[in-house]
Amino acid sequence: MISFTPKAFKKILIALAIYLTSLFAANTLGLKIMPFMFGSHLSVGVFSFPVVFLMTDVVGEVYGERVAKLFVLAGFISTALFIAYSFLSLAMPWAAAGEWAKQEYNQIFGISTRIAIASLAAFLIAEYQDVFSFFFFRKKFGGKFFWLRSLLSNLWSQLLDTVIFMVIAFAGVYETRTLLNIILSWWLYKVAMGALYTPLSYVSIHFLREKNEEKFAA
Repeated sequence: MISFTPKAFKKILIALAIYLTSLFAANTLGLKIMPFMFGSHLSVGVFSFPVVFLMTDVVGEVYGERVAKLFVLAGFISTALFIAYSFLSLAMPWAAAGEWAKQEYNQIFGISTRIAIASLAAFLIAEYQDVFSFFFFRKKFGGKFFWLRSLLSNLWSQLLDTVIFMVIAFAGVYETRTLLNIILSWWLYKVAMGALYTPLSYVSIHFLREKNEEKFAA
């Protein structure tokens, strides 16, 4: 059993809140796309989704692999439960007084079964791979070069996330060439944002780590 000081436990709860909020923001607000360079488009989820992967790296760096995997499990359960609630709410009949919001509500929360499966599969596989890769590189580099270990693990895990989601959700919907272009551009965008957020990772590590908590980093 993992034991924490009361102060460490409070900090972990704060980190978990940031992790889950960023995950839900990416899955809901990410429906909006904005114009980007060279006529391409970018989901606003690019601002919050890299935080999800960086947070598991930060928590793993301070408290170890088991805690990082618990974060991934919490994210998977939360996402699955949210999707289940969404399907349930969409199946319920509308009262006449709420008809004004029906079309927009159903359009925003009407996630297809295929996209829901794609989202869950991509998240679970990519996040666990991120944790595995991060600790693989930690064994290679030791406790040094957090930024490099985080970047290398995110390069791989973000690619997995993008490929799995896009293939399951949109294979046969888009032409193969178009699908490959979308995968490449979205992967590069997410990795770039993750790199930009690296200084915040160091701030987070400093916040979580204390002298009497060094044992959790081992």
